[in-house]
Amino acid sequence: MWHSDLGLPRFDVEGENRMGTVVGADPRITAVLNHLDLDRVVELVQEVCRIPSVLGSEGPLAEFLVSVMKESVFENVALQPVLPERPNAIGEVNFGPGRRVVMTGHMDTKPVSHGWNLTTPFSGDLIDGAVYGHGVMDMKAALVCQIVAIEAAARSGVVTSGTLAMAAVSDHMGDQLGSIAYFDEYRADLCVLGELTDNEVCLGHRGRYYFDVTTLGRSAHTCHKHHAINANVLAAQAVLTLDRSRLEPELPEWIVKLFGPETYVVPGRIYGGLAPGGPSMIPDECVIRVDCRPQPGVSVEEVRREIDRCLAEAKELDPRFVASVEVADVKSGYLAKPDSEVVRLMVEAVESVRGGTPALVTENWLGDTASFGEAIPTVIFGPGGPPVYCPDEHLTVEDIVEATKVYAAYAALALGDGDAARE
Repeated sequence: MWHSDLGLPRFDVEGENRMGTVVGADPRITAVLNHLDLDRVVELVQEVCRIPSVLGSEGPLAEFLVSVMKESVFENVALQPVLPERPNAIGEVNFGPGRRVVMTGHMDTKPVSHGWNLTTPFSGDLIDGAVYGHGVMDMKAALVCQIVAIEAAARSGVVTSGTLAMAAVSDHMGDQLGSIAYFDEYRADLCVLGELTDNEVCLGHRGRYYFDVTTLGRSAHTCHKHHAINANVLAAQAVLTLDRSRLEPELPEWIVKLFGPETYVVPGRIYGGLAPGGPSMIPDECVIRVDCRPQPGVSVEEVRREIDRCLAEAKELDPRFVASVEVADVKSGYLAKPDSEVVRLMVEAVESVRGGTPALVTENWLGDTASFGEAIPTVIFGPGGPPVYCPDEHLTVEDIVEATKVYAAYAALALGDGDAARE
């Protein structure tokens, strides 16, 4: 039969239990899943979708998540300072000496997309078995799934040692200062990052290198056009040559198989001329932020050589071309070993919930693992996938429920006590 208001499946215990886990599976997992509150997880996903948290405005969502954890089983719940009015929301459940498993994800989102029709961006409406909301996939739903999964693990009695910790971080889409602040202060032996992977087990992602290309012209009054060298026009040449880049560095075959052959080089943002509403003149400077997404193993120097090649091509098209290049930011890629414990546990968790062996995937976006993954064994798993940040963004209840089950199963496997489960 189906739950009357949310459409969640309930099963007879003779075949499958209410969580959909086959009886006879690992008793630790069964015990934890039996303590999941699936109504609560959907309702909380709706609630977080009603709280705007565009990059720079994470505070209200952090306060809400802290209130949820304080009213639950969590200890040491706090707003960890990161940036003014942009804290992390953290909490943990301590079961005694043992290793520390952290579940984490970011609260900040991109700006709202135009074109919403079925509902509004911050409605949290439940329509035809899906929750609608801006940022529901990236990654508000995963934060809730992790919190509810930790609650179930704590209440099940299965976990008797170690710590399960929750870290909802700010500034992911900025400089990842939230993750940096958290892992600078708290240790972790294993970590689960809840980025959107369509509920597949993700080993890692590309890096992100930012270069600022500044074209230099000669300024003049607009009436003296022919005495000037318009930096915006020079930048236009560079934008076109950079856009034509098809950098395919030499990489091991297995890296190419995971990520594809091309390192993406994209002229992402352009700053040139004077702001609207003020005086006008022909600009002598224009800055292009070049967004590069390298596969693991591609160096900054290798990408810089490609940018220099593109700029040399621009100079061939316009001999007046002059530009300087600065490295603005470097975020490394991340790749977990397929046979590592952190990955093995997640594969087993997915198998226990969904059945079958899940595929191991990689992603082209940048995760917070760029800032902490080198030091902390991390696997990436979360509900939702492309398209994201689009009008009428939504996530099915089915995907939300499955992700919550998997996080709970992971907690049981990572810290579960088999003897406690059998009692």
